[in-house]
Amino acid sequence: MEIIGKVVRLGNLTEGTSARGPWRKQELIIETEEQYPRTVCLICWTNQIDEIQKFAPGQTIKAQIEISSREFNGKWYTDVRVWRFDPVGAQPATAAPAPQPQPAQQPMTHQTPPQAAPAPEYFAPSDDSTDDLPF
Repeated sequence: MEIIGKVVRLGNLTEGTSARGPWRKQELIIETEEQYPRTVCLICWTNQIDEIQKFAPGQTIKAQIEISSREFNGKWYTDVRVWRFDPVGAQPATAAPAPQPQPAQQPMTHQTPPQAAPAPEYFAPSDDSTDDLPF
């Protein structure tokens, strides 16, 4: 999924250690640009935290997101996790190669048109009354 909005602010930074090692999580609050704007809290993990520090309030970003929910002690929690994001209007990291000039086209010569397929032959209706088809 994709969401586009303006950065409102950076939220809370949470750090911890799991069985797989240390981790960090930070919230990025954006406001969508719709007729009725919505405020959305995006969750950014360890490898993205340094990147989101570059975003300034008011800057428009496009985020590729994943929405997931989980239940804990009878309550449901939903996260909007970012797996990729880019500033809107920024140049891509790798420039597309310049288009190669096309060789001049040869002038069209008169060719005979392809032969049309013969028309199918239709069978005349028979007087056979055993035909039970409705058409």
